[in-house]
Amino acid sequence: MRIHIATDHAGLEFSTQLQDHLRTAGHEVIDHGPIEYDAVDDYPAFCIRAAQAVVIDQTAGVEALGIVFGGSGNGEQIAANKVRGIRAALVWNLSTAELAREHNDANVISIGARQHTFEEVVSFIDRFISTPFSDEERHVRRIGQIAAFEHDGSLLPDPRV
Repeated sequence: MRIHIATDHAGLEFSTQLQDHLRTAGHEVIDHGPIEYDAVDDYPAFCIRAAQAVVIDQTAGVEALGIVFGGSGNGEQIAANKVRGIRAALVWNLSTAELAREHNDANVISIGARQHTFEEVVSFIDRFISTPFSDEERHVRRIGQIAAFEHDGSLLPDPRV
């Protein structure tokens, strides 16, 4: 699988270690930055480029996922989710990693590097990568609703009206 990865300064060390782990596991890893430590770097472009690459690959039929890191993972998740076609999930334990893929068909995982040990991060990512989407009708339907809103702003009718 091709894995696109991006981080801010807080996740740079994790990113470097993780890339080695993923390559050893047989994945192709593409690093979208940063390339060096900068305590005041601007992570949005790194995360957006990684997310764009995931969409491009998936659209071309390439099996691909993304990983974004930051101190908390929140800003990185927000940045990735600005890319049409991305479903980035903030993950903080094995259950959220699994459910992000199984129920939401998330294609990007976001993790707070300052919140977890490297071993925890690896376990979350390995679980995320290995968990398939369930293809259950209710999840397909809900993802379709999100995609429709993203595409043209359409929503289901308001039941309160």
